[in-house]
Amino acid sequence: MSAGAMDPIALQVLSGGLRAICDEMGAVLVRAAHSPNIKERRDCSTALFDAGGELVMQAEHIPVHLGSMPAAVESVARIAAEHGVPGEEQWILNDPFRGGTHLPDITLVAPILLGGDLCGWVASRAHHADVGGPTPGGMPAGSTSLRDEGTVIEPRPAGDDVLTALAAGMRRPDQRLADLRAQRAANLRGRVRIGELAESLGRERLLGGMAAVLDYAERRSRSSIAALEDGVFEAADELEAADGSPIPLRIRAEISGEEIDVDFAGSAPQVGGNLNCPLPVTRAATLFAIRALTDPDAPASAGAFRPVRISAPEGSVLNARPPAAVAGGNVETSSRVADLVFAALAPVADGPAQGQGTMNNLTLSGFASGEEFTYYETIGGGQGACPGADGPSAVHVAMSNTLNTPIEALEADLPVRIRELAVRRGSGGEGRNRGGDGVIRSFEALAPMRYTLITERRSRGPRGRLGGGDGAPGLNLLNGEPLPAKCEGELEPGDVLRIETPGGGGLGSGG
Repeated sequence: MSAGAMDPIALQVLSGGLRAICDEMGAVLVRAAHSPNIKERRDCSTALFDAGGELVMQAEHIPVHLGSMPAAVESVARIAAEHGVPGEEQWILNDPFRGGTHLPDITLVAPILLGGDLCGWVASRAHHADVGGPTPGGMPAGSTSLRDEGTVIEPRPAGDDVLTALAAGMRRPDQRLADLRAQRAANLRGRVRIGELAESLGRERLLGGMAAVLDYAERRSRSSIAALEDGVFEAADELEAADGSPIPLRIRAEISGEEIDVDFAGSAPQVGGNLNCPLPVTRAATLFAIRALTDPDAPASAGAFRPVRISAPEGSVLNARPPAAVAGGNVETSSRVADLVFAALAPVADGPAQGQGTMNNLTLSGFASGEEFTYYETIGGGQGACPGADGPSAVHVAMSNTLNTPIEALEADLPVRIRELAVRRGSGGEGRNRGGDGVIRSFEALAPMRYTLITERRSRGPRGRLGGGDGAPGLNLLNGEPLPAKCEGELEPGDVLRIETPGGGGLGSGG
């Protein structure tokens, strides 16, 4: 069946069915996982791809995972093709320069075989609480090369022996292995459901329908871009290096008809710290922002991104080369790339003011009751105001889309007491529409432990738009004393680590 032969109603039904499969994969992963970061915060993503590695459908999980996951599938597909048609075995990787993002994000990819032929792929990606290496959690504040950040997994088959051996090199191997098996189970569920859909529709109709979903998303995307004013639009911003020095970022976006060219020339060369991005991460953030500004309801597939071309200078902070450290690039730089796209295109797409622009990454590690623990979370903040509404408060903005770990789960698993969890009132920027307020999250250590912070927007808050006020910068405190944006150290019992996240920018004067 040709891609254009599916009638609109059948197309919508199939699109919903494919989305439901991705959602069910995500539910299996969350329910089967053991670590709080996955089962509570839901720091994981699932998606479906065609045989060529194009994203057909995704669950609405983590934008930075999903936008970069096609590179992982392409990497696996290329290696598998070198060895003939893949069998039933799944593949695993986390190498940021071969389809990964940063090392804690581990991806499992499974082929879909229908009638013995490769017809597609299912994939799951999850942020693991540890990935081996010198720093618990794989998120060191001061890493300077990829090897400083943990175990690098090049694409390889993921049999039981491989998963067991990989987990054995990580902290809490029992938990790591359980989470990896949860990912594998999610992929198996997706493969079963696709097989059932093929039996119901017929193999050729299913594959033709998948192609139709891609084409439909492309048509919608092109139509939305064509409605925007043609022209060249630019923006600039800065990251905060570990030593406090600025790292410049630049964007030039050209809208021409129904296509957009995005170029990040002028951005800083890759840095000695860990704010570097592999190009797929930069692509993920760019595509997320463009989709949000054009047609966010179009099917979340590669078709929607066909009219967008993205480039960044090789060896720059937004297209880093190995062995660059990338732990912070996936979480912090990606957030700033989304900000850049919003800033550049806001005048023609009626976009928002800047949101918090950081994930406020916190890692805690140590020993409790004779057992080692490693914990990681991101913390929400204020979203920028929109033309028609105030910005939401205390949410995970842009590239994150995770949840907070509930206090009950956190205190049950770790030797910590949450002294305060509150909205940071008044931190959003003033304006006709106010920016959302940030979050206050305060931890009291009940045992000796180590902390690591990778945060942004501590020297300058998110900017307002059209005369709106800036949001308040974030603040990190240890026993009331300020900490740098990126730091690590020790906590003794009774020490209090307090994180106040940025508010979003306001929009419009007055209010």
